[in-house]
Amino acid sequence: MAATAPSTLAVPSKPVPPRLVPVAAGIGLREPHREAFVAAGCPIPWVEIHSENYLVPGGPRLAGILRVRRDVPLSCHGVGLSLGSAGGLDPDHLMRLRALHDRLEPGLISEHLSWSVADAAYLNDLLPLPYTEDSLERVRRNIDHAQDAFGHRILVENPSAYVAFADSAIPEAEFLAELVARTGCGLLLDVNNLYVSSVNLGFDPAVWLDAIPADAVGELHLAGHARLTVGGEELLVDDHGSAVGDAVMTLYAAVLDRVGPRPVLIEWDNDLPPLGGLLDEAARAQRLLEARMPGQGRPDRGTREVRHAG
Repeated sequence: MAATAPSTLAVPSKPVPPRLVPVAAGIGLREPHREAFVAAGCPIPWVEIHSENYLVPGGPRLAGILRVRRDVPLSCHGVGLSLGSAGGLDPDHLMRLRALHDRLEPGLISEHLSWSVADAAYLNDLLPLPYTEDSLERVRRNIDHAQDAFGHRILVENPSAYVAFADSAIPEAEFLAELVARTGCGLLLDVNNLYVSSVNLGFDPAVWLDAIPADAVGELHLAGHARLTVGGEELLVDDHGSAVGDAVMTLYAAVLDRVGPRPVLIEWDNDLPPLGGLLDEAARAQRLLEARMPGQGRPDRGTREVRHAG
C-alpha cells in the first residue's frame, strides 16, 4: 500500500496559550462548517464547540478544531456531564473533559442545569430536575467536583422547560442564584431557553431576570425554536433549527439592558444553513450588542473579555 501524505492538520504536541473570549457575537461551530470557516479566514471573533464531539486523543476532527483555535478563542460547551445526577459525576468522563480543556485552553467552559445519567445508564437528553433543597445540594456537590477537577470556574446554563415539578419549592432563577453563591460558578444565560420556558410555563421573564445575579452572567446564547400544538395548546420547543425569532431578539435586548454586554453565541444545530446564514445571525446580535457599547465598533480578535473560565 502506498504511503499516505502527512496531514496538514497535524495536532500540536502542546496547548497554545489561553485566549479569553471577547464581548462580541460568536457562533456555535459545527463540523459541516469548519472547513468553510477556516477558508473564509475565521470571520467571527470567537466560536463555541460541543465538548463531547472532541473527546478523542487525535485525528482529523481534533486537529481541525486546533487549527481554528490558532486564530480565534474557543468556548467549550458540555452536554454530558450531568450536573443533576444523584450518583455524582462520571470520573472517566470528567477526566476526558479535563484533558480536552488542557489541550484547547478554552476561554469559557459551560454545562447545563440538567441530568442525563442514572445508575450508569446514559440517556441521550438533557432532563429536568425539581428545584428543591436536595437538588440544590446535589448540583452544588457536582459543580464543586467539576470545578476542582477542571481548575476553572464553569458557567451553568438555564434549561428550556416543558413541565414543572409539583414538589419544586425554589423558583428557577433563585435556584441558579444560590448555586452561584454556594459554588462561585457563573451563569450561561440562554435567552431562547428563558423565552421558551416563560411561554410554556406562563411566567414573566423580567421577574426571572431580576432574581439572578447580573455579575455572574458570563455568556449569552441565542437560538431558534419550534412551535407545536399539543393537546390543543401551543408548546414551544428549543430545537436550534431556525433563525432567532423576533421575540427572542427583543428579550435579548432586555437581557443586555439588565446584565450589560456579554459574549453572545448563535446556536444552530439542526437543518443547518450555509455558514453565511450563521454569520448573518451573529451580525444581528452584534448590532444590538454594539448599541450598548458606546464608542466601540466591532471588536477584533485581539479584544479580550475580562471574564475567564478560571
